[in-house]
Amino acid sequence: MTVDTEIPENMDNIVEQSRAIIEQGSKSFATAARLFNTQTREHAYMLYAWCRYCDDVIDGQELGFGQTKQSKQEHTTALDYLYTETQNATSGQVIADPIFVGLQRVVKDCEIPAIHPRELIDGFAMDVDERRYDTIDDVLTYCYHVAGVVGLMMAMIMGVRDKRILNRACDLGLAFQLTNICRDILEDASVGRIYLPQQWLDEANVPIDPSQFPQHTEQLYCVARRMLLEAERFYISSLKGLPHLSFRSAWAIGVAHYVYREIGQQILRAGPPALKQRSIISRNQKVFLAAKAGTLALATRLQPKTYHDGDRHGLWTRSWD
Repeated sequence: MTVDTEIPENMDNIVEQSRAIIEQGSKSFATAARLFNTQTREHAYMLYAWCRYCDDVIDGQELGFGQTKQSKQEHTTALDYLYTETQNATSGQVIADPIFVGLQRVVKDCEIPAIHPRELIDGFAMDVDERRYDTIDDVLTYCYHVAGVVGLMMAMIMGVRDKRILNRACDLGLAFQLTNICRDILEDASVGRIYLPQQWLDEANVPIDPSQFPQHTEQLYCVARRMLLEAERFYISSLKGLPHLSFRSAWAIGVAHYVYREIGQQILRAGPPALKQRSIISRNQKVFLAAKAGTLALATRLQPKTYHDGDRHGLWTRSWD
């Protein structure tokens, strides 16, 4: 783990480095981010770069690839580092690492409460603790910390402050993470991590030992299918937040929505073999989904900006302070 010791010559370098990280680490998000206005896009780049970096530090990987199993001490050291540097960034201290300078800029410019970046690190602490999740609500609590809160912060970057609309942003983050979990079941199991609810695994007769997962793809697919159907509820709910965003932001979020949802749909269509091959959205598919999202964003301009939250009944919800 290295920390840059020189402060970049200007803040534009921070944005450029962040953009490069996004384009290498998440082509899907990079596609969506191009649709934001300049200010929103730059803040999104910097927030994503920080999230990606923190994830990589904990998993011993680079830009989301090459995950390796690390010792407990290595994980603890990495976690302490992230807590300290994040606290320094959100409290306004002078820092040098461009990744955390970017976070500091986002938190200050967009008035994001310091608790939210810390909540993301709390999610990584769950990984370090090698936590297992008994119920779907337990899984969703984890999903909030590693993805839902990112959706919340992204909404704040776009100017959202109403908690009812922020809940919709959380819903999209939860849907993304549930999809990611289903896509990466065997990869996560290879380093001893299980993000599927133990109750569902028991019902499907899946062994507790993750090293045996590759021999039980039929049963695991049944569990993944349940997870993706759960994700669908959150995908649907998240769309109710789009009328409250600017057209360009609604379009960008619509692209991310359709692209990530399509990953889950590919898994559902392919069946058990999908668990052994990472689902990928082609460039042509992304172009089609971007056009579809544009039509959706236009349609939301005609929808009333109501704040009715009753249709979220039964969905996992963050406990607001």
